[in-house]
Amino acid sequence: ATKAINAQDKKSTAHSFAIDCSKPVEDKVFVTSTFAQYLRERIKVDGKLGKLGEQIKIAEDGARVSVNTTVAFSKRYLKYLTKKYLKKHSLREFLYVIAKDKKTYEIKYFNIQQEEADQEWLHI
Repeated sequence: ATKAINAQDKKSTAHSFAIDCSKPVEDKVFVTSTFAQYLRERIKVDGKLGKLGEQIKIAEDGARVSVNTTVAFSKRYLKYLTKKYLKKHSLREFLYVIAKDKKTYEIKYFNIQQEEADQEWLHI
């Protein structure tokens, strides 16, 4: 009896996640509409790609992509898909994904200037 209750609780929970892409969007490196479309095509529901139905809603508003879901959904899965998108578009070497808070991820630049300064200091 407890298994049925737990499964029912997981399916009825509503989650809302966001990915803040403001810095790369300002620099015109990242396009949220193509990223949102990528998520629509790649998110699996019950083992099937792209069959979101009414369970998962993906919306983009400027520099932010929101994912609202009524089924069990992992924030970690969203990070995984974001990293795959960055790799596919050859942005992974410049950008990384970091948790901003419990419901939000942020896409940031690697601090390349700092790394170059550190390398110059090591050669002295």
